[in-house]
Amino acid sequence: MSVPVSIRREIKDRLWAEAERLNWSALSAADKSRYYSMWTETEAVGGRLGQYMDPRKVRVYIKDTLLKSYTRETSASPALAFRVLDVDENAVVSATYIKPHGCLLPDGRQIAWSKASDWKATLMALHERAFVDGEPYAAVLTEAAAKFALASQRAVVESAAEKLGIKRLIWLD
Repeated sequence: MSVPVSIRREIKDRLWAEAERLNWSALSAADKSRYYSMWTETEAVGGRLGQYMDPRKVRVYIKDTLLKSYTRETSASPALAFRVLDVDENAVVSATYIKPHGCLLPDGRQIAWSKASDWKATLMALHERAFVDGEPYAAVLTEAAAKFALASQRAVVESAAEKLGIKRLIWLD
C-alpha cells in the first residue's frame, strides 16, 4: 500500500516548514538524524506513515522521499545570487543547472552557488560549464562563516577562483 498523495503532501509540508524553522542546511548530520528519529516516533508523522508502510521503513521514507529534495529545491532559486551580484531578479536565464546550482545568462555569464564547504565542486562546475558555453562569471558561496571566517581560510578558494578565471567570488555568512 502506498501513501496517499494528500497525506504525503500534508506531511511533507509539515516537515519542510519545520526544516525551514530549524535552518536545516546548517544542521549537522547527527542533528538531522535526531530529527529523523523524533519525527519517526511522533504520531503526526511516523504514526500516520506507518499506516501505509512497514513502520521500520518510515525513517528512510522521511529522509529519502520527503526531505532529500528539501535542500536542493530550496536552494535552486537564483534570487539570492542575483541580488548579491546586482543582476536583475527578472533576468532571463538561458540554462539552469543543479549539483551545484547555477545558470547561464544570455550574455554568456555563468553563475553558480552553493554552500562554501562545496567550493571545489562549484568552482570546477563553473570552469566546465564555461568551457562549453560562456564565461565563468561568478560563484556565490553561502554559509561561509563556519569554515571560512578568516581571510587566511578563504585564500586558497580565492586563488583557485582567480586561476580558473572566475570574475567574482562572493562569500555569504
